[in-house]
Amino acid sequence: MNDILQQLDAVLAERKQADPDSSYVAKLHDKGLDAILKKVGEEATETVMAAKDGDADKLVYEVADLWFHTLVLLSHKGLSHQQVLDELARRFGVSGIDEKASRK
Repeated sequence: MNDILQQLDAVLAERKQADPDSSYVAKLHDKGLDAILKKVGEEATETVMAAKDGDADKLVYEVADLWFHTLVLLSHKGLSHQQVLDELARRFGVSGIDEKASRK
């Protein structure tokens, strides 16, 4: 799985510098943070709706869209999927209650 995420990171970094007329991702970056956040919000809503509908294939499709647009957001902010994976690894084996209580 990490291999596809690494490939996506590389493509997203490349597209960040591309001509907005040649790439959907470049167009999102060109429009700025608010446009990217709007897409993440739209995809999150579509994911929730797909889950409520009970269609497994649709849910997988929408989660893929959500993850993709979240990766675009990370790229826009100069972050990578690896930082998210590292954070998940840090939390692994820690009670969700304890982890949340540790945040100040």
